[in-house]
Amino acid sequence: RVLEKLAHDISTQSIAFGWEEFLESGSALPSHSLAAAESADAVLLGAVSSPSYRVENYRSCVVELRRELNLHTIIRPTIDLTSGVDFVVFREATEGLYAGVERSDGQVAVTERIISRSACESFLASVLPWIERENRRRVTIVHKANILRESCGLFREVAHEVLSGRGLVVDEMLVDAAAYKMATQPESFDCIVTSNLFGDILSDLAAAFGGGIGTAASATLGSGTPIFESVHGSAPDIAGRGIANPVATLRALALLLQHLGRTKEAMTLKRALAIHAIEGPQTPDAGGRATTEDVSEAVIDYLTTTSAHMTPGKKHH
Repeated sequence: RVLEKLAHDISTQSIAFGWEEFLESGSALPSHSLAAAESADAVLLGAVSSPSYRVENYRSCVVELRRELNLHTIIRPTIDLTSGVDFVVFREATEGLYAGVERSDGQVAVTERIISRSACESFLASVLPWIERENRRRVTIVHKANILRESCGLFREVAHEVLSGRGLVVDEMLVDAAAYKMATQPESFDCIVTSNLFGDILSDLAAAFGGGIGTAASATLGSGTPIFESVHGSAPDIAGRGIANPVATLRALALLLQHLGRTKEAMTLKRALAIHAIEGPQTPDAGGRATTEDVSEAVIDYLTTTSAHMTPGKKHH
């Protein structure tokens, strides 16, 4: 409904994906769904469930979709203008401990941590345009090269090679020190570049300073169709109650519009969400009593007050 209000010329298609689809068809990412994602200009991804126990023939459908679309960079902005927090976590999305190379004999389980120069270079090359467009100036490389000398050592080495000589202030921190500093001085960060697992954990910690996990959104970029999504889970404990926070999905939509070149529409939505953050109403996770519908209606109302005219743009789907 927000997208229809902002840019009615953008067409949408819903595709089946996730755990429920796996139970129904035997595939969490059916071939026709993948084909639809590949042919689109962007994907707005809904929250999906995954079992925490082993299921024969099931793998994380989100990881699989990223791999099939050749997406290697996850971007997680965290902004709270009232406290001065405004930083971005850039996370490599294909390797590390999430590469999916595991084995177990029932007594010993082994997961391989894979870091390659080519993946690091692709990741960092995609980070630079975002940093430049957002006019950011300082980048912190987060690693654990004092212990993981080979894998983190290679990530650190490539990061310095790619980021140096570009007019940026580049520093580095061990991941545990970075976590502590983020928890105590989040306003001190500007950009963080890090590997897959570290980025996953740090970006969720960052959400605490941007309104909570119910408001956090991400962009996943690479050579294929980009994905934009809320980062919270499917929250089965509140399913059907109408109290889920829609702000994360709307922030993901703002990132999507920005990526498609619909800058005015993206800014209009961001302003509406900024008004909502101050004026409310809020869902229970954010300390309020509003429903999903209440928040959606309020944001749509705020859109009207923040946009006088919409500029026609290139048609996307």
